[in-house]
Amino acid sequence: MIEVHPAAADRWDDLVELFGPSGAYSGCWCMWFRVPGSEFSRNGNAGNRAALQSLVDGGEAVGLLGYSAGQPVGWCTVAPRTVYTRILRSPALKPEEPAEAGVWSVPCFFTRRDSRGGGVSAAMLDAAVAHARAAGAAALEGYPVDTSSGRTPPPAELYTGTVALFTKAGFDIRRRPATGRRVVMRRTL
Repeated sequence: MIEVHPAAADRWDDLVELFGPSGAYSGCWCMWFRVPGSEFSRNGNAGNRAALQSLVDGGEAVGLLGYSAGQPVGWCTVAPRTVYTRILRSPALKPEEPAEAGVWSVPCFFTRRDSRGGGVSAAMLDAAVAHARAAGAAALEGYPVDTSSGRTPPPAELYTGTVALFTKAGFDIRRRPATGRRVVMRRTL
């Protein structure tokens, strides 16, 4: 059973433990979708960590932490879509109505290596739906990888989840960008 809590200042040490010294993926600290590429690169690992900690300490909606037996095992970032500048600017993912009210996004997941394949991402996505709904969101979007062609990408490419994961959680395909790498999926709340 996965117990899920919003990221908060009193859970920062758990997030650091989960992400490890590399900040989950290559110094990301879950800032990849939040800041422009040049800022992300300038920040580096330490700057991205400080940026996320500032958001957490400021009480902003940044994401959810999942626990198994009291240990942090999973993460998903979930917040209003408007905070994800990279989504708003992306040629592939840019929404048709960027200012559409009430739309939240869940653009990435991280599961501790020894907990992968055990349903952590599914539990995190279910919790993200409930969290966004409780915060007043009208819809939740995700940008998963479509693995139906039989090609299984390496785990590092699956940080946005899979179409199957989102389908099981009640999301529908909204758009298939021409790039073919990611699919825009949405669930009305």
